Amino acid sequence: MRDENKIIGTFNEAKEIVLFYGNCLDLLKTIPDDTIKLVVTSPPYNIGKEYEKKLKLENYIIQQVRVIKECVRVLHKHGSICWQVGNYVNNGYIIPLDTVLYPVFTDLNLKLRNRIIWHFEHGLHCSKRFSGRYETINWFTKSNDYTFNLDPVRVPQKYPGKKHFKGPKAGQYSSNPLGKNPSDLWIIPNVKNNHIEKTIHPCQFPVELIERLVLSMTDKNDWVLDPFLGVGSTIIAAIKHKRKGVGAEIKPSYFEIAKDRINKELNGILRTRPMNQPIYDPKNAGKSLTSSPWNSKSNSKQLIILDKKTKYRG
Repeated sequence: MRDENKIIGTFNEAKEIVLFYGNCLDLLKTIPDDTIKLVVTSPPYNIGKEYEKKLKLENYIIQQVRVIKECVRVLHKHGSICWQVGNYVNNGYIIPLDTVLYPVFTDLNLKLRNRIIWHFEHGLHCSKRFSGRYETINWFTKSNDYTFNLDPVRVPQKYPGKKHFKGPKAGQYSSNPLGKNPSDLWIIPNVKNNHIEKTIHPCQFPVELIERLVLSMTDKNDWVLDPFLGVGSTIIAAIKHKRKGVGAEIKPSYFEIAKDRINKELNGILRTRPMNQPIYDPKNAGKSLTSSPWNSKSNSKQLIILDKKTKYRG
C-alpha cells in the first residue's frame, strides 16, 4: 500500500499531492510563479447548482477573472491552461461561457491552441431547444514553446492497413503505427448514474478526460492544478501518470469524497473508466429496451417510408 500521508493540506513543491480545503484564491497565493505545468478545471457555470450561488453574468466574469489571473501567474512558461465550460442559461436562452471568457485569456497574452469539443450522449432533455450534448475545453498556452506529447494519447486508426497509392512511398503503410491524432472532437461518456465513477457531485469530471490532457501537456513529475477540484478527478488523473497534483475544494462533502478517492487511487483500488474504452452500444449488447414498441405493425400509427429489410436499387 502507498503512503496515505502523501496528501498534505498546504502547498509544498517538495511534495506530490496537495488537497486544500478552502477558497482557491487562498491556495493560489501560496504557489510561486511559474510552478504549474498544467491548469485544468471546470469552474461553476453560474446556473444555480448546489455548489454555487447564481450571480449576474458580469459579476460571475469578475469572479472568474480573479482566479484566471492567479492561474496565469503560477503557470510555467511552457505550461497550458485548459478551461472546461458549458453554457450559461438564462430564461431559456444560452450564452457560451468559453466565448465570454476568451478575451480574459487573450488579454493576459495567452494563445488559444484548440477549442476542444467534448461530446457526450446523456443529460437533461430540453423541450424548447435542442438538448445540449457537448461542452468545450479551451486550451491556452503561455508561450509558443509549450509541452505537447501526442504519442501517449493517440487513438486507434480507422484504416490501419491503408497504404500510399502513389509516389515514392507507394505500397508502404500510410498510417502511424502508434495510432492517430484524437482530433479536437472528443467523445467521452459524462459521469451519470450508471457510470463507474459516479459520486454525489452533479457535474463530475470523468477521469479519462483529464488523463488525455495530463499525458499530452505535461511530463512526469510536473505539477497539475485544479482550482475548482470537486471530487478530485484531476489529482487522480495526475497521480495515475506519475505527475504531482494540487487542488482546492470549498464544499466539505466534496472535499471528503476527493480525499477518499485519492487515497483509493494511491492504494490501487479506485475504479475508473479506462482510457479509449469503446463507447457502450446497447444494440450491440442485445439490450431489449432498444426495440421500439411503436415499430410493430399492430401498434404503429406512423407511416414507415422505408423498410429496412428491403434492398433498394437505384
